[in-house]
Amino acid sequence: MVNPSSGASTLPPMRFLSIAAVVALTLTACGGGDDAPATPVTPVDPPVVSTACEVTTADGSVTVGSGLPGDPAAPELASGYRVGTKAVKAREYMVVTANPLASKAGCEVLKSGGNAIDAAVAVQMVLGLVEPQSSGIGGGAFMLYHDAATGKVTAYDGRETAPAAATENYLRYIDDATDTTTPKPNARSSGRSIGVPGAVRMLELAHKDHGSAAWKALFNPAISLASNGFPVSGRMASALAGAESSLKHDAEAAALYFNAQGKTWQLGEKFVNAPYASALGKIAEGGADALHKGELAQAIVDKVASNASVSDGSPITPGKMTLADLAGYEAKRREAVCTTYRATYRVCGMPPPSSGGLAVAQSLGILGHFNLAQYKPTAIDLEGGKPTVMGVHLLSEANRLAYADRDKYVADTDFVSLPGGSWASMLNPDYLRQRADLISLTQSMGVAKAGDLGAVPLGVVPVKEDGTTHVSIVDAKGNAVSLTTTVEAGMGSYHVTNGFVLNNQLTDFAATPTTADGPVANRVQPLKRPRSSMAPTLVFDLNADGSTGAFKMATGSPGGATIIQYVTKTVVGALDWGLDAQQATSMVDFGASNSATTNVGGEHPNISGADDPLVVGLKAMGHTVSVNAQSSGIGTILRIQDAGKDALEGGADPRREGLVLGDTLK
Repeated sequence: MVNPSSGASTLPPMRFLSIAAVVALTLTACGGGDDAPATPVTPVDPPVVSTACEVTTADGSVTVGSGLPGDPAAPELASGYRVGTKAVKAREYMVVTANPLASKAGCEVLKSGGNAIDAAVAVQMVLGLVEPQSSGIGGGAFMLYHDAATGKVTAYDGRETAPAAATENYLRYIDDATDTTTPKPNARSSGRSIGVPGAVRMLELAHKDHGSAAWKALFNPAISLASNGFPVSGRMASALAGAESSLKHDAEAAALYFNAQGKTWQLGEKFVNAPYASALGKIAEGGADALHKGELAQAIVDKVASNASVSDGSPITPGKMTLADLAGYEAKRREAVCTTYRATYRVCGMPPPSSGGLAVAQSLGILGHFNLAQYKPTAIDLEGGKPTVMGVHLLSEANRLAYADRDKYVADTDFVSLPGGSWASMLNPDYLRQRADLISLTQSMGVAKAGDLGAVPLGVVPVKEDGTTHVSIVDAKGNAVSLTTTVEAGMGSYHVTNGFVLNNQLTDFAATPTTADGPVANRVQPLKRPRSSMAPTLVFDLNADGSTGAFKMATGSPGGATIIQYVTKTVVGALDWGLDAQQATSMVDFGASNSATTNVGGEHPNISGADDPLVVGLKAMGHTVSVNAQSSGIGTILRIQDAGKDALEGGADPRREGLVLGDTLK
C-alpha cells in the first residue's frame, strides 16, 4: 500500500511477453544443426493474440484515442441509440464506463497490474474531464467493492452532505425568519443546491483499504488529457449547449466552457482544461486533503457564496458551506444490502442514504414469486429482443410497490431510522410475499400504497432526480467494483471552480420538510446526506450452504430516480431471461416509479411508438404508458464460461458513448 501523498512508486510493470518474444524463444529452443537427432514434436496451440485495452475491428484492432478509423473516441453526434452493439469477452479483467477515454484509462491501469480500486480512481478523474455534465471531483459517489480474497462486499458512501448551517427550509426560503421567498434564480442554480463533495474522499478511503498502485500515478491519464486536450464528444457538446444560458452566469464556467467565438465547445473541437489539470496535480500530491482543505477548499467556499450573475448582475442566493464543512467531511464504509434471489443468487446493493439497493432488492424479492422465465422477450436479437406485455407488467408493478416504500421510509439512516431500526423489515420474505400478492395478472394497480411497517409518522414528498454515470470493473484477481458517481443534474449547479463542476445534490432533499402526515424522512437537516436512487449492484452465485459464492455480475446505471428501473430490468434480463451482458444492457428500458405511468423506452429500435403492440397491450391492462426516450447508461460485466474456462463478458449502454475494454482476445 502507498500513502496517497506519496508519489514514490508507480504502477507495476506489465508482465506480458510479446508474440515476437514468444516466437523467438520457441525458435531458440527448437534450433540446432542438421545433425541434431530427431525428437518428437508435441503439438501446441497457436499463440493467442492479445488486443488488451484495444477495440477489435474487421481489420485488426485500434487504440482508443488514436483517431484512426474505428476509434470509438472519435467524436460523433449523439444518436440516442447505437444499433448492433455486441458483447465483448475478456479473459481476466474488464472495465465498462460511459466514455471511451475513461474506459481506456481504467483498462491501462488493469493491464499494468493495478487492481479494480486503482482503476476506479483513474476512471473517475478522466470522467470529470470528458463527461463533466455527469460526475466529477465536485460531486459524490457510491461504490460497492468485492474483495476476491476474502469474499467480503463493502459499501463505500461518498454522498454529499448539507452544510452545518442548513435549516429544514434551506431549499425553499432565502431566510426562515426574514425572507420566505425562494432562492434565486432557483434552488438548483443557487448556492443552496451545492453539497459538500465526497467522491474524492470516498475513493481515497477505498484506495487506502485496497489499492495497490501509487495514488499519484492514477491521476496521470486525466492530467495528460486535461493538459493536452481531447476532442469534445457528442454528449458533452450537447450538454454544454443545453446549459449555455445558465453557464454564462458563472465567470469560471463561461471562461472554461465557451470557445473563442463565444459559443459552448462544439463537437470535435479540441478542449483543454488547464485549471483541472492543476487541481488534479494538487490532489495527486496531497490526497483528498488537497480538495477539502487549503486553497481548493477556499475556492469552493467562495464559489458557493457567489451572490450575483457575472452576465447580467441578477441575484444568486448564496449557500452556507464553510471551510469547516469541507474539512470535516467523512466518507463512510457501510454494510451492503445483500439478499437472496430465487435461491440461486446473492444480490448486493447500496444501503441508505441510497434507496437504490433496497428498492432493487424489494423489486427482485417481489418478482421472485412469479415465473418470469416464461415471460422472456421474444425475437431476441443484439438489442435484447421485444419485451412481453406480462414481463413489463410484472416488473413495473414490483417497481411501484418498492418505490412506495422507498418514498415513505428511506433517507439518511444516520438521521432517520428505517422501520424497526434496519432494512430487515422491508426485505422480510413474508412481507415481500404479501406485497407480491397485491399484483394482479390482469390489471395495473396504478399507484401503490406504502406497506404497513409500523407506526412511523412520516409524510411523503416526491423529489425529481437527474443525471449521473456508472462504472463496472473486474480485475485479474477477481476483485470487482460497481461505482455510480454524480454531480446530480446535467452540469450540476452550473457553478465551476478550478476546472470542475460543483454539484447540485442538495436538491435531492425534499424542499418541503413536513406534510399533514408528519415530518418527511428526506427533509433537509444539517450535515445530512440526501436520499439517492443510485444502485451500484454486484451479484454472486449462492452456494448450497447458503453462503456467497463466485462473482456473477456487476451492473448499475445513471438516470436519476429511474435508475432502480434500469437496474432491475438488467438483472432480470441476465439472470431470468438468459440474455448476454450486452443484450441485457441494450434491452428496452421499462419500469415504473410510484405513479400510474409505465415507462417504455421509445428510443429503442424494437419499439415503434405509441401504437407498438407492447404499448397497446399494457394500456389494455390499465397502464398509462410513456414512450419518451430513456437516458440509461448501464454498464454490465458478467462472469461466463467460454471454451470451458471462466471469462468475462461486458456490455455498454448503446444510449450513451460507453465502451467495454479488457484483455480481450482475438
